[in-house]
Amino acid sequence: MARKRRNMQVFGMSFLDCMSCGFGAVILFFMIINAQVTHDVDAAPERLLAETNRLEYEILEKRKDLVLARNTMEELDDERAEAANEIAQITALIEKLKIELAKHDNETLAKIERVEKLQSDIKSLEEQRKRILALEQEKQTEGNKVRTYTGDGDRQYLTGLKVGGKHIMILVDSSASMLDDRIVNIIRRRILSDEQKLKSPKWRQVVASVDWLSAQLPVDAQFQIYTFNTTTRPVLDGTDGMWLDVGDGTQLNEAIRILRRTVPQNGTNMLDAFRKINAMNPPPDNVILLVDGLPTMNSPETDRGMVTGQERLNFYYEAESELNGRVPVNILLYPMEGDYQAGIVYWILAFGTGGSFMSISEDWP
Repeated sequence: MARKRRNMQVFGMSFLDCMSCGFGAVILFFMIINAQVTHDVDAAPERLLAETNRLEYEILEKRKDLVLARNTMEELDDERAEAANEIAQITALIEKLKIELAKHDNETLAKIERVEKLQSDIKSLEEQRKRILALEQEKQTEGNKVRTYTGDGDRQYLTGLKVGGKHIMILVDSSASMLDDRIVNIIRRRILSDEQKLKSPKWRQVVASVDWLSAQLPVDAQFQIYTFNTTTRPVLDGTDGMWLDVGDGTQLNEAIRILRRTVPQNGTNMLDAFRKINAMNPPPDNVILLVDGLPTMNSPETDRGMVTGQERLNFYYEAESELNGRVPVNILLYPMEGDYQAGIVYWILAFGTGGSFMSISEDWP
């Protein structure tokens, strides 16, 4: 007997239950994930927005700093350009002044050189005359002399200047004011080279005056030449405090030669110069002072920028107190612009010591 075939069912109850559970699990899984994503999406923009705001603020601050830096650089560039322009103008002015001074010096240099040559010839003739007189003196009997010196020296009546004596001391002001008679020109010449300073007409006149004085010194006398600015030093190195023989003129000629190469500079310390007079042994019996004004200091160094007229007068009185009054002081004054008190006090000094006073003209000697 044939078996009755049983009908097959593909989808049974158990299978549907499993499928339903699987779909339910998948749906639950997606719901959990979606909730987490929603939570993260809702929270993240707040943190990101705060971070974005912070970065934007920092960028804004950096941009401000950049703008300030650019403005500062532009200001520095403008200042640098202005400074370069001023430097160029000052340089051009200096060059112009140098050209003007060189032109002026060249115009007077030939005349000065001719005068100096004539003075040199006169000096040579004078020295020759002195040697002849010395030879004549030797031929005379003992006790007869061409000149006698009593301490006050012989007076040159052409100028009224005393240039005689046994011990003659010459003090030469070599400060920067000896470059010119006018203050503005002194300032202009101070920036020039040493060679151009030596060509200054005023300083050449001072050297020529010392040259003229040296031709008047007695043959048998002794001399010393000092220059003074901030300090006082002998023209011939190694002769500080020593008397030199006029003799045949060798040392005297060397002193004049070195004086011609001495560059005027710095301030005027007359106190140190007058102290040198007292330091000489034996003391001088004739002092010749070549100066152009009152002192500007009373020590080798000073931190003062400007000195008033009254302070300069006080410096002079302090220096004058070093003199004992027994040595005649002969003054050769080269007047300087604005220093009107110098002529008065130096005339009083010459009169009080028994010396002479000369206010030097432009064409002397």
